Amino acid sequence: MKRRTLDLVFSAGALALAALLLVLGLVMQNQANFAKSYVHDQLVEQQITFTPADKLTDEEKQSSCVVANAGQPLVTGKQAECYANNYIGLHVKAINDGKTYSQTSTESRTAQAAATAALKADPTSASAQALQTTATATAAKATSLFQGETLRGLLLTSYGFSIFGERAGQAALVAYAVALVLLLASIAGFVHALTTSKDEIVLVQQDEPRTGGRGPDPAVPPTGAPKGGVPVGAGSR
Repeated sequence: MKRRTLDLVFSAGALALAALLLVLGLVMQNQANFAKSYVHDQLVEQQITFTPADKLTDEEKQSSCVVANAGQPLVTGKQAECYANNYIGLHVKAINDGKTYSQTSTESRTAQAAATAALKADPTSASAQALQTTATATAAKATSLFQGETLRGLLLTSYGFSIFGERAGQAALVAYAVALVLLLASIAGFVHALTTSKDEIVLVQQDEPRTGGRGPDPAVPPTGAPKGGVPVGAGSR
């Protein structure tokens, strides 16, 4: 094959691959922009603002991201993660000694069943009234935990969506970089093809001898020669 033809083939292939990566990068960048704008718009609608620095409690001040975002509106995925884990998460744990909504809801149903049974037996009993008070307080805790954990989960979902957008943006940059390298290599290949002689040949296939590459066996005498090695007719006269 001619060297110029080989250069042209590889250069055209590199150029096609660079174009494909460029398209892929544009698609990934579009998805990254969509994720960023979508998360921003959805968070803006919630109108959540971090507590100002002068109103933070001592426990809240232990979180560096809460302090850094104090008084700022929540508009990014990273801020959503901070608010969900370090602000809502902190207050949710304090509602019922660190118990989750599922655990508190079970306690609430049990307490209400006990209070109902006690009131049914004796509506004027002080113990029955106390059981009802406990059941009402536990139900309120369950409601608060449900609301807090729901908002926390929604904010973390927004954060996760924003991370996918960031990864898509990083993938787009990698695609752009590889496409640029392939483009430069393709240009170099075309230049080399134009500066190479048309008659230069590469990858020449050489024919192998029919004997499989082995020469004549020195142990086998040529045709017409006696086994003793004396030529025919070379005897004494």
